[in-house]
Amino acid sequence: MSSRLVAMRDAPLSVDEAIAAVKHPGAGAVCVFLGNVRDTNEGRAVVKLEYEAYGTMAVAEMTRIVEEIEREISGVRLAVTHRVGALVVGDLAVVCAASAPHRDEAYRACRALIDRVKARAPIWKREHGPDGAYWVGWQDARCADDHESHGHHH
Repeated sequence: MSSRLVAMRDAPLSVDEAIAAVKHPGAGAVCVFLGNVRDTNEGRAVVKLEYEAYGTMAVAEMTRIVEEIEREISGVRLAVTHRVGALVVGDLAVVCAASAPHRDEAYRACRALIDRVKARAPIWKREHGPDGAYWVGWQDARCADDHESHGHHH
């Protein structure tokens, strides 16, 4: 097996690099997921995204995720690269690739990879739109349980 591709990058991502990292003679199927910056989110216009990450921890967690899925689904090889920094509409934010002897395993592995990376990797997204910038999916822990009783609303 070639060296595993798991990386955070501050430069444009390569789909070809991810495919090359997982392709091999026994791979009858290769699936790729591309996460692109879109122009709206939850009804709000988006002109730019900024991704920040705890780099070494993000790579370590993505590596753990890859290893888990490779143990769970026989014959699978995975690759994942994620951007950090400022991205504009249309830019690639994440590339996930999965190969397997058959398509079902490749599809399942690719889906599991992006779902787990989004849920577990310490990567944060800040959206910029006409109303300013805001962190996506962030809630102040000081306000989580009692925001209604103190009249504090976001």
